[in-house]
Amino acid sequence: MSTRRRGEELEQAILRAAAEVLRESGYAGMTMDRVAARAGTNKNAIYRRWPHRAALGIAAYRHLSDAALPNPDTGTLRGDALEMLRRANETWSSPHGVILRGLLTAAADDPELLTLLRARSGADAMDLAWIAMLDRAVARGEAPAAAVRPRVATTPMMLLRAEYAMRGIPSVPDEVLVDIVDEVFLPLVRGRG
Repeated sequence: MSTRRRGEELEQAILRAAAEVLRESGYAGMTMDRVAARAGTNKNAIYRRWPHRAALGIAAYRHLSDAALPNPDTGTLRGDALEMLRRANETWSSPHGVILRGLLTAAADDPELLTLLRARSGADAMDLAWIAMLDRAVARGEAPAAAVRPRVATTPMMLLRAEYAMRGIPSVPDEVLVDIVDEVFLPLVRGRG
């Protein structure tokens, strides 16, 4: 006889199932029925936690994102920033990036999804990783403490996203990543002193 899952255990099972369905079928193929069947629960259990498909899609994407979050420590701010951008660039062209692009495409037709994407794009785990990187640089004497600001920390990722949007391709050439770090990020950080 199996025991009934509740609380955190059930929530994690639903998130894992939703993440698997997202990986297999993208957001367009993610239905509450498919997620419920995969999680071994019913739709009501899902709807009690996530009121609609968009909310579950974002939560499932976050579940995937948090598991794949890079946190390089190369010993230099330049090395860390380049590694973060390179990993983000690889992710964008991976199946994980395909999921994000599917969510962004679906957001054009689903105002609720767009609102959720915007709400979740604030101080997320990636932003915190960039701030931690700046904190390490301050501790090593490579950066002034005044540079540890969310807007400064997120500048490289914002520029990378702009490159995706402008080029319309899921991978940015490495020389552009180097330019973002050397020509924009490092001067911005050092100029805060």
